[in-house]
Amino acid sequence: MAAIPGDNPVSNFSRGFSYPYRGLRLIAGHPSLLRYIVIPFLINLIVFSISVYLGLDFFNHTVVAQIPQGDAWYWVILYYAAWVVAVLLTAVLVFFAFTVIGNLIASPFNEILSERAEELLTGRRDGESFSLRGFAADARRIMAVELKKLSLFVLGMAALLLLNFIPALGQVLYSIAAVLFTLFFLVMEYLGYVFERKKFAFAEQRRYIFRRKFLMLGFGTGVFCILAIPFLQFLCLPLAVLGATQLWCDNSSDTSLGSSSL
Repeated sequence: MAAIPGDNPVSNFSRGFSYPYRGLRLIAGHPSLLRYIVIPFLINLIVFSISVYLGLDFFNHTVVAQIPQGDAWYWVILYYAAWVVAVLLTAVLVFFAFTVIGNLIASPFNEILSERAEELLTGRRDGESFSLRGFAADARRIMAVELKKLSLFVLGMAALLLLNFIPALGQVLYSIAAVLFTLFFLVMEYLGYVFERKKFAFAEQRRYIFRRKFLMLGFGTGVFCILAIPFLQFLCLPLAVLGATQLWCDNSSDTSLGSSSL
């Protein structure tokens, strides 16, 4: 869809980029949110520790053993080149496992965090009061939704691999498409907690996002940057959830999906 007249793409991108980091200001202003962050933080710490341990074990006992060795000088170069590639691949596997598994397990807690943040930002209570029975039911539903989204992400990335078969420009097109698809997935992932509460169908979600494409592109990029910074990943989930919730509150002042600016 076309942008709404008067919109500034650069301004909207930078504003969207800032939302994940605004989560820190929201926490500072409302310390009560910390109780909803502790459990996801501990979950991510445990998952990250297990991922690193399994990654190092896999690297030391499987990957290193497969690296070719020889006496000639060029074998030394090949050995260290293969070692660097192996380290990078192992790091990617650890990062992927940490992001996917941690996000899946923490998703019910992120739902509560998003709901409480919206209450603080708008002064309105959306839904019923918290209960263990309701949490258990919601946890199953939310994790089922998360599994569906992750499956679509994997299938989408697999489909994009076909771009590599295009002569000359294939790899370039794949790289660009993979990054854009990842950013779109991050937006869908963290705004999804709001969308679920508002009972938005997928078509409504897509329309909301693409009517604000530069704002959303900035938000997804901001989340991606946090994920790329070592150890800051521990805070990525709550910051992204809080940022997405604040983005919604700032840009959904009415019920019309297309009325807000990008």
